[in-house]
Amino acid sequence: MQRPYTTGPAAPDWSVQSTGQARFTWEYDDGRDRLLALYQKGKDKQWDGAKRIDWSLDVDPYDPLGVPDQGLILYGTRYWDKMSEQDKRDLRRHYASWQFSQFLHGEQGAMVCAARIVESAPDLDAKFYSATQTMDEARHAEIYARFLHEKVGMLYPINDDLQSLLGDTLRDSRWDMPYLGMQVLVEGLALAAFGMLRDTTDKPLPKQILAYVMQDEARHVAFGRMALRDYYTHLTDTEVREREEFVIEGCYLMRDRLRGVEVLENFGIPKREAEKLSEESKSLGLFRKLLFSRIVPCVKDIGLWGERLQHAYVDLGVFDLGDSNLDLLMAQDEETAERMDAERFAVEEAERVAEVEEAIRQGTES
Repeated sequence: MQRPYTTGPAAPDWSVQSTGQARFTWEYDDGRDRLLALYQKGKDKQWDGAKRIDWSLDVDPYDPLGVPDQGLILYGTRYWDKMSEQDKRDLRRHYASWQFSQFLHGEQGAMVCAARIVESAPDLDAKFYSATQTMDEARHAEIYARFLHEKVGMLYPINDDLQSLLGDTLRDSRWDMPYLGMQVLVEGLALAAFGMLRDTTDKPLPKQILAYVMQDEARHVAFGRMALRDYYTHLTDTEVREREEFVIEGCYLMRDRLRGVEVLENFGIPKREAEKLSEESKSLGLFRKLLFSRIVPCVKDIGLWGERLQHAYVDLGVFDLGDSNLDLLMAQDEETAERMDAERFAVEEAERVAEVEEAIRQGTES
């Protein structure tokens, strides 16, 4: 276990004492049309990560993503100037490993939370959809783990802030909290991160992985929005404020999760200095702001928009993202994956036609 990890996890597993109730419902009526339509879409869109993704594509482990160096925290600092070319290659590898490792850990967390929703959601239509999401998240964890093991050869342990948010989400006894913690916060932030990497990487394999995972995640966020919007209209002011407090704390944890301090420490930079470099990085500051482009409009859409929450978003510098067109972003995520499939199928079809024509030509000549 120690070998692929830069720093071995404290223990091979993590147990969270969860609370709440498993709910059954004997109302097998049609349910909500919107959620049932999403459930049908979830069934129709199932795919096999071993087949849909072209794992034969080569990946340079020292530049797995091919993104510009300007996005690295150390770029332009005195530390960067002192680095050899091999040091910079190692840094690119570590950053890619750290990013995809957090994606992997988040997907496992999403799988567990989706299973909790199946268990605790009071409505059968929500249980149906969550069952398809559980499978989606298992597939995503499988894909990210394979990419890290086979193509990068390095993993990072789960970030403390991500682990803290997962723990808070799973320990809460209220059935809607896995929706809020996972579908809105963790998944929303992950979608934005996936999208930025998908649109900047020039490497075919990670681009495929990110595009196809995002196609699934767009449905997951839509599911959370539908379920929570319906439920939150019936909550008291006190109950709404409690959930807003959870969102505020979660958003700060998600912001701090993105510092990448662990990577800098592995390059000999003291933690306090690494935190300072992270806070002063203009590229990371812009990256962090854009990462809330999916969370803020979703939170507003489900009815959590109290004064204290708005102030927190002003403090985070993301308040203006509340008016983003979330539906348009989700539609673009699905279209990107479908376009990628169409391009791949067109190439494969052309190759098959060429093979047939060559076989006919050879037969004619003989």
